[in-house]
Amino acid sequence: MRLIFGIFPLLAVPVLIYNIMMGVGDGGLHAAPQFSIGMVSGAKWDIYSGDILVIIAMIFFFIEILKATSTGTASIANHAVSMILFIVCLVEFLLLDKFGTSTFFILTMMCLLDVLAGVVVTIISARRDFTVSEPGHGH
Repeated sequence: MRLIFGIFPLLAVPVLIYNIMMGVGDGGLHAAPQFSIGMVSGAKWDIYSGDILVIIAMIFFFIEILKATSTGTASIANHAVSMILFIVCLVEFLLLDKFGTSTFFILTMMCLLDVLAGVVVTIISARRDFTVSEPGHGH
């Protein structure tokens, strides 16, 4: 179970929710607010489904960044599956009309940043763990 959690990119959850909403819904993530909050200034803050989805994605993105700091086989597999998720998102964004929204673009960019952060953190960790002796020092 822990291995599956380590491999599975959590950002797939909001992407899957978006896919389901676009498949069964009319794609109106910003059609009507889910709820409104009265602000001290007197303004009314309308919160839409797309906004809620982005907030959920940001929480999962934070957890993914924390997961990226671990090393091992599961983290390498996670990077690979995250790359596949990013490619799927990019294809959907470019080719499917219901996915050409700012909300889905933000989800796609989170997937890209997840891949980049994972790779960069892995490389930095590998450099720290793998020391190469300088020539002429006899190590």
